[in-house]
Amino acid sequence: MDMAGEYRLPAGRAAVWAALNDTGMLHRCIPGCEELERLSDTELAAKVKVKIGPVSARFAGRVTLSDIDAPNGYRITGEGQGGAAGFGKGGALVTLEDTGDGGTLLKYTAEATVGGKLAQIGSRLVQGAARKLADDFFAAFAQAMADDPA
Repeated sequence: MDMAGEYRLPAGRAAVWAALNDTGMLHRCIPGCEELERLSDTELAAKVKVKIGPVSARFAGRVTLSDIDAPNGYRITGEGQGGAAGFGKGGALVTLEDTGDGGTLLKYTAEATVGGKLAQIGSRLVQGAARKLADDFFAAFAQAMADDPA
């Protein structure tokens, strides 16, 4: 499944870039995030609890940052295992642009695949849930940036 979106954030590009690389900020904004640990400058480990339709599971996985062009964007790829629920993997290209009014336009294009029970519940349901998770993350991220733009 493919997704794309853009969000206007009330903070400068440097502040948004710093927040996108802050594990504490990401932990607060990722829906269902139970643990987030930086393993290196480009790798994170996460545990996330999600519910998609009738399937609820805890996923453990790794996220890698690549094509890093600070403070303009990066590529993020990840893979997670949810036990009997199955697996998910995917990636996104995230870019940041100045808006001219002191804010930042964050754009992303993402692709994801799922397997196991998740793949059996239907692609429309999974795609809708993935879109909602992305929207929930960016809404929380935008609110956090509005609360503390520095």
